[in-house]
Amino acid sequence: MTSVCSKKNFFKSMMRWRESIEGVGDINSVDDFLDSDHGIDMLDAIAMMLIAIGENFKKIDKETEGKLLSNYPTINWAGVKGIRDILSHQYFDIDAEAIFHVCTIDLPALRLAVTSMIETTRSE
Repeated sequence: MTSVCSKKNFFKSMMRWRESIEGVGDINSVDDFLDSDHGIDMLDAIAMMLIAIGENFKKIDKETEGKLLSNYPTINWAGVKGIRDILSHQYFDIDAEAIFHVCTIDLPALRLAVTSMIETTRSE
């Protein structure tokens, strides 16, 4: 990473996102997003979180010249970074099924990768 400051801020954000990712456990089906105002609020909040995560992984990938993310080949980094573009440009057409898939299938693996990044960086 280019600087200690950006590294520290990145991992502080990662820790916060890891906690946010763990908070999506209240969603058990796509209908949970659509059946109530609370569900719609959760869908919006998760979409915003995914935008922020995608944007910051784009930045860290650029800062590390692709070296950090390449250590975690099981993560679909193009998807992590690309969902930011999709959600940002088509915000009012959010696909609740796609977001549910991300929450239930993709985020658990991302959470593990982020935890590993944090632990590895702390030990450096």
